[in-house]
Amino acid sequence: MGLHLVIGNKTYSSWSFRPWLAMKVAGIAFEETLISLDAVDFKERLLAISGAGKVPVLVDGETHIWESLAILEYLAEKFPAAGLWPRKPDARASARAIAAEMHAGFQALRRQLPMNIQRPIIPRAIDVAAAADVARIETIWNECRSRYGKAGPFLYGAFGAADAMYAPVVSRFHTYAIKVSSATRDYMNAHMMLPAWNEWCDAARREPWILPDDEVDYPDVPRE
Repeated sequence: MGLHLVIGNKTYSSWSFRPWLAMKVAGIAFEETLISLDAVDFKERLLAISGAGKVPVLVDGETHIWESLAILEYLAEKFPAAGLWPRKPDARASARAIAAEMHAGFQALRRQLPMNIQRPIIPRAIDVAAAADVARIETIWNECRSRYGKAGPFLYGAFGAADAMYAPVVSRFHTYAIKVSSATRDYMNAHMMLPAWNEWCDAARREPWILPDDEVDYPDVPRE
């Protein structure tokens, strides 16, 4: 029995996007099941495989792992050749630190700029708290790229778990036309050129669901 990843809507589920993208880029084979976040049986179906009752969940036989960062750690141990974490100890420690910071922080940005793959690129004003989140994220990216990223276009050269953790932020910055530096835009473009990125986005654009809580323009729901 192979790996099975249970995810939410590709349009909205930033947490699902992270392990899905990492597995695709790393060439780790898996099956997926999508359960819409507004499904009437969503909680019931998720509680059957995870006490948290949330997506994503990775099922590997009798082993069930929830939480995006925990899934990435599990995959890094199971598939060491995938290189999800940098090999050098200092770079690996840095990557884990910024991944944990993403996992726990940036609440203002999350609230004001929910991931929405189907929304056209329309600028959105943000408050001081969200602007501070944007500035901190740009600093993280620039410092990692300058210190560790010279061998490739991603934070530590090759795409890895830290990049997967920040992938939904790339999508948010792009969707809401957030003003960023040219270096940040280059890093964003590296993400958006990935075949796996476009596979996810193409599937998202075919989804029929509309979740009002994640539509900042609601009751208007702009689509391309």
